[in-house]
Amino acid sequence: MIDAVLRRIMDIAGAVFGIWLTGPIMAAAALWVKLDSVGPIFYRQERIGLQGKPFKIFKFRTMVTNADRIGTLITVGDRDPRITTAGYWLRKFKIDELPQFINVLFAQMSFVGPRPEVRKYVDLYTPEQRSILEVRPGVTDIASIAYRNENEILEKKENPEEYYKSVIMQRKIKLNKLYLAQRNICSDLLVIFRTVFRLGR
Repeated sequence: MIDAVLRRIMDIAGAVFGIWLTGPIMAAAALWVKLDSVGPIFYRQERIGLQGKPFKIFKFRTMVTNADRIGTLITVGDRDPRITTAGYWLRKFKIDELPQFINVLFAQMSFVGPRPEVRKYVDLYTPEQRSILEVRPGVTDIASIAYRNENEILEKKENPEEYYKSVIMQRKIKLNKLYLAQRNICSDLLVIFRTVFRLGR
């Protein structure tokens, strides 16, 4: 209980500080997205969160409008033709993820926790795998660090989506179950540090 309260206090404080610190960057990114291509500044996709409840995740739009209707739900390679010019650079430095500070403030996400998936993939989870839905999803997690080059891996596969579902997603779930087994404030801080250290690499 104390751990949960501490984590929530850290999430709120971190999100407020993050918005203040990266405000100018987000303002510049929003302007670039708007000028670069037709469409909204934000991309709000439904993801599955705590206890299997859906929520809308905030991200800067990095693809053409309706990209999910003209391709797969996963991104294949850094040069997926649906990615805009601004989107390429925002993705490279993870700037597209900054608006998720809003999701953290709304208690839909935490800074560290299993990355939220779309319902299509969550529906494939076994009952045992659904245990990762017992905590708030995170802006970052150990699986994201381990698979920071996921797009490059998928680009080399004949059937990227099938490989994602049968191999990468399964490995990510295992990593997140390991994380949950030893989850504490210190481990969360380590994940945040490792995430920041690997930005742009």
